[in-house]
Amino acid sequence: MVYQGNRITVSMTEDGIANMQFNAEGESVNKFDTETNKQFGEAITALENSDDVKGLIVTSSKGVFIAGADITEFVASFKNPEEDIKAWGIKINGDFNRFEDLPFPKVAAINGAALGGGCEMTLVCEYRVMSEKAIIGLPETQLGIFPGFGGTVRSTRVIGIDNALELIATGSPKKPVDALKLGLVDAVVSADDLQDAATDLVKKCISGEIDWQAKREEKLNPVKLNQLEQAMAFNSAKAMIFAKANPKQYPAPALAIEAIEKHVNLPRDEAIEVEATYFAKAAKTPQAESLVGLFLSDQLVKKLAKKHSKLAHDISEAAVLGAGIMGGGIAYQAASKGLPIIMKDIKSEQLDLGMGEASKLLGKMVERKKMTPAKMGETLSRIRPTLNYGDFGDTDIVIEAVVENPKIKRSVLKEVEGLVKEDAIIASNTSTISITYLAEALDRPENFVGMHFFNPVNRMPLVEVIRGEKSSEEAISTTVALATKMGKVPVVVNDCPGFLVNRVLFPYFGAFDLLLKQGADFVHVDKVMEKFGWPMGPAYLIDVVGLDTGVHGAEVMAEGFPDRMKPDYKGAIEHLYENKRLGQKNGVGFYKYEMDKRGKPKKSADDATYELLKTTTDSDKQEFDDQTIIDRTMLAFCNETVRCLEDNIVSTPSEADMAMIMGVGFPPFRGGPCRYIDQMGLDNYLALCEKYAHLGKAYEAPQKIRDMAAAGETFYATA
Repeated sequence: MVYQGNRITVSMTEDGIANMQFNAEGESVNKFDTETNKQFGEAITALENSDDVKGLIVTSSKGVFIAGADITEFVASFKNPEEDIKAWGIKINGDFNRFEDLPFPKVAAINGAALGGGCEMTLVCEYRVMSEKAIIGLPETQLGIFPGFGGTVRSTRVIGIDNALELIATGSPKKPVDALKLGLVDAVVSADDLQDAATDLVKKCISGEIDWQAKREEKLNPVKLNQLEQAMAFNSAKAMIFAKANPKQYPAPALAIEAIEKHVNLPRDEAIEVEATYFAKAAKTPQAESLVGLFLSDQLVKKLAKKHSKLAHDISEAAVLGAGIMGGGIAYQAASKGLPIIMKDIKSEQLDLGMGEASKLLGKMVERKKMTPAKMGETLSRIRPTLNYGDFGDTDIVIEAVVENPKIKRSVLKEVEGLVKEDAIIASNTSTISITYLAEALDRPENFVGMHFFNPVNRMPLVEVIRGEKSSEEAISTTVALATKMGKVPVVVNDCPGFLVNRVLFPYFGAFDLLLKQGADFVHVDKVMEKFGWPMGPAYLIDVVGLDTGVHGAEVMAEGFPDRMKPDYKGAIEHLYENKRLGQKNGVGFYKYEMDKRGKPKKSADDATYELLKTTTDSDKQEFDDQTIIDRTMLAFCNETVRCLEDNIVSTPSEADMAMIMGVGFPPFRGGPCRYIDQMGLDNYLALCEKYAHLGKAYEAPQKIRDMAAAGETFYATA
């Protein structure tokens, strides 16, 4: 044994070949945490002092090769000064360089995911052999940073500037065939042949059959492109990258490009120092703090979902009541994940619509070559459309997705309860109606929960699982398990009008309505909020949701929270609805819509909208700067999020933030409403609330904000 640790071992095999195995005891995956970094340095020292090693293979005992750095350590590390972060990067890179400089050939045997630091570990080897079951990539920009263990330096020298920029900026991992085409790996083999293939390659290096020293030299020296070729590579990459990611919102790709431009003509050690300098700059951005926090929140939400699923019943068949677009979307989602589902409606044309929706979604997957026609047929066969309840006796869970009308829902729910087995779960896909109220019609309210999908079902990752007053833990657990099985991220919330997401969204629409009443231009508001980071502004959003849906939801919310959601004036949304403007549903809302060449609705400002809004706009119109629009809309949104925490509708800031990002598109680079408040500073946020408190209860600081500010607390720990 050359080196023995509880994260890394180095042992000798045949013919002077050493095996460096990453095996983090007690951990599900290998990662470069503090202890692994320490043992990596010690293992290199042991190898430097060994005279018997002629070649080395890097392997993993886990299903994942190496997942990357330990992101949980980033939160504290990134609080350090920029110079300290740079020094940390240079120190770790010192060990990577030492490993690369060992006087014998090294081959990475990539058995599973090699991401971030895992990919960078393979790049310090001369050769990389990849299992056909593995993936490889540099996803760090998704965390607001970029590769910091030499990844920007070595990737440009191994696969070229343009390929490296694309790999780093998009953060998308590569499958084996694509990695091989790029030259990111040197061979792809079956999982069973991986060790033998790596061993054979090392032996060829040792025998001199392969010039491994030349392979190493490429990584130690500047990129072999002249200035014109470099300029072309950078310019084309910038055009592609900046078209996809706004550098002001997501600065990491731009910083990575800048670093690479500065170091491609430098030898390795100098280039590494440039990388460390820019890595530290990226780490200190608020976007890095937000996106790292978002990753950790995502892990927490998924962990909580597993905890909630512990009492789940087995689910072998589901049913959805109500076809149409929503029912078809739910049926598609279940069937695409291998779950048989019955789709029931009272009208055959609705069943046709639901099956059409599922077929359309699957057809798009076939077009993109993500599914074969045979697989599409197999998936569709899992959906059984029916006009009667004949097959409901064996169903484990029924999802009600009929029209958003409490009387109709109660009638349908009561009817289906008498037809399913006693332990079957019934879940309502209502978006606003109280689960406790709907349960009053049922004999077994303990088996009833809310299961709120977001439209379009196939694209929106969130499902709210709503606990009514009498919902059992088994019912909640089974519904959470179903959502997970369907590929969704469930967040468990308690019952109230609008639950979590819509309860928070409607004060945002209310703030928008008030701005319009006082003279703001809806197109300007949309542009400001899109620039802030929303995928669409409030006018466009309500058009997509449907003004009829918005008005109905506003009525429910006004009844539930009259102190802050019941205006004493008729707003623009209601007025446009009364004038038969429904948004995209009928082609006119705030905007008018015409189909583009791809068959998608394209919006344009409508003069008729401005005429209609004259009757709901104050005579003494005001003008609003961009920051005022942001402050007023975001105060109403964030305050209601905090009130949901106060009222225990949602349990943690992480769940609240993730729900807003996954459910309504809150800008991810801002980390969610709670992290947005943290970054603003509780005292500053409180002062902003006081500035706008005269506008109404929605703008007044919740007591929780006042208490936290007084105690010097934040939603997320800073240490």
